[in-house]
Amino acid sequence: MALSSRRTARRLAADAGLLAVAAAFVLPLAWVVLSALDPRAGLRVKAPDGLTLDHFDAILTDEITFTPLLNSLVLCGGATALTVVSAALAAYPLSRFRSRLNRPFLLTILFATSLPITAIMVPVYALFVRVDLIDTMQGTVFFFAASQLPFAIWLMKNFMDGVPKELEEAAWTDGASSLQSLARIVLPLMGPGVAVVTVFSFVMMWGNFFVPFMLLLTPDQMPASVSINDFFGNRGMVAYGQLAAFSIVYSTPVILLYVLIARRLGGGFALGGAVKG
Repeated sequence: MALSSRRTARRLAADAGLLAVAAAFVLPLAWVVLSALDPRAGLRVKAPDGLTLDHFDAILTDEITFTPLLNSLVLCGGATALTVVSAALAAYPLSRFRSRLNRPFLLTILFATSLPITAIMVPVYALFVRVDLIDTMQGTVFFFAASQLPFAIWLMKNFMDGVPKELEEAAWTDGASSLQSLARIVLPLMGPGVAVVTVFSFVMMWGNFFVPFMLLLTPDQMPASVSINDFFGNRGMVAYGQLAAFSIVYSTPVILLYVLIARRLGGGFALGGAVKG
């Protein structure tokens, strides 16, 4: 009886902890949704004083929303594609070939993932000025990709290790090159892994404020992660309703990306029966 009571108490404590964590995530989301529809939005989470779409009407303009969102898609989409391709090419020899340099290289890039962006932005800024990449979209894309590449290589290698090498050996016997076997066998079979790397890289770049704020100077090139700062006025004045509406629109591309590849994320490696017989 006492053991059952202790188990019940532990279960209730675990449930209470999970509810507290869930509330910590739900309350900010509830504020965003409610404030976007509240004509007198403030910092409090409360039921709207009526419903209005005026906040959305105020932000849905080229200058406030559409141009920054397009800039974000160009920056993050281009950098994500570059990151995924580079990570696959870098992870392939680390996964398939044994060398005494593999472990030191992996430890080096693991160390690179721990470096804070703020610690390297000053030399990066000086370098970009010297090579004439400051205030350019391509320069920001390159730095975005470089900053995400170390962790992307780690993820890609771990997923690539799960694809049996025997499948590639059969392709090599038929005359395929290593690059062909990577593109036609390994990457299709590790589709969920590629999807994870894609989503992780895109999300990390999408919410990055500091990098484009430092490397881009022209207002017309600023992404949405920087332009959202315009809703914070002087002397603590904040347009809470418009900020909430912009936050919903700003989150839409990430949600759509996840929905589009959710089936790939939920699937396993398509290896059933591939190495039998």
